[in-house]
Amino acid sequence: MQLQQLAYFVAVAEVRHFTQAAEILRVAQPSLSKQIRALENELNVSLFRRARGNITLTPAGEALLPLAKRILADVDTARLEVQELAGLKRGRVRLGATPSLCAGLLADVLRRFHDTYPGIQLIVEEGGSRDLVRELTRGSLDLALVILPLQGDPPLDTTPILREYLVVASPVEQRSPTRRSYLRIEDLQNRPLVMFRPGYDLREATISACRAAGFEPRFAVEGGEMDAVLRFVEVGLGIAVVPSMVLAGRPGLRGTPLVLADDEARRGRHGPGLLRTIALAHRKDVELTHAARAFQETLQAFLAEAAEAGTLPPGVEHLVDLDL
Repeated sequence: MQLQQLAYFVAVAEVRHFTQAAEILRVAQPSLSKQIRALENELNVSLFRRARGNITLTPAGEALLPLAKRILADVDTARLEVQELAGLKRGRVRLGATPSLCAGLLADVLRRFHDTYPGIQLIVEEGGSRDLVRELTRGSLDLALVILPLQGDPPLDTTPILREYLVVASPVEQRSPTRRSYLRIEDLQNRPLVMFRPGYDLREATISACRAAGFEPRFAVEGGEMDAVLRFVEVGLGIAVVPSMVLAGRPGLRGTPLVLADDEARRGRHGPGLLRTIALAHRKDVELTHAARAFQETLQAFLAEAAEAGTLPPGVEHLVDLDL
């Protein structure tokens, strides 16, 4: 089994067309077909069902595809790791982060890292925590800032670094959703909510909290990303449960703390409200590259300094220093 054969197999599996895959890889189509047949002969299975104009994966092909992608990703990482040994003058960091972090403090961390290591390529993937965990497990990312707890039992090492409280976003121009300085989960009943698309942990957290309070949430609109959700709230389509940090720079929105118990709120504490823990995650079975470890160190230093200076975004707390 050769890496070239796996690369050809993945290309055909993604476009479901031998000629198009050959054009993408800039190889002759007969050569590509020959290599895939050699791979099938070695494995003693058919990887594709070949019908005129309709190429599909067999069960064996479906099983091989994620493994082949991971192998190719790990080989690429190994190649870059060797290049990085020359003083981190070259390399790459593939980082995943939730939209609230991309819109908040992550930009400052990336700027500091880029200033220190200008030769390191930075690739950022923005998405919901579940999507990021999946890409991290597949080997498409080196590090990801994800939300705990993780669903299932992915083979990841996680280090909690931040805790952020959730608030109810509503338009400033409209009357406050409540006369109190906070909202209870029950206050969301019968109110139109703007809801994120599936894959966002915020969607699951909000729905679960509403159901635990004994009601099903009512959606005015659903399926958006973070920027779209905030804009939908600004124009008055409904309210939304969001991390407090995303409201920075949004003068048209107010954030009302969301709590689960009146008695805690009256004492001036967040109490057992809706909050989430952010962790830095990476695969257990792959050593971090020098560049990825350098990014960890940069993130550690930035958070420690921001926490000491009191410059973390509102509603965000630094949990612990990263154990590096």
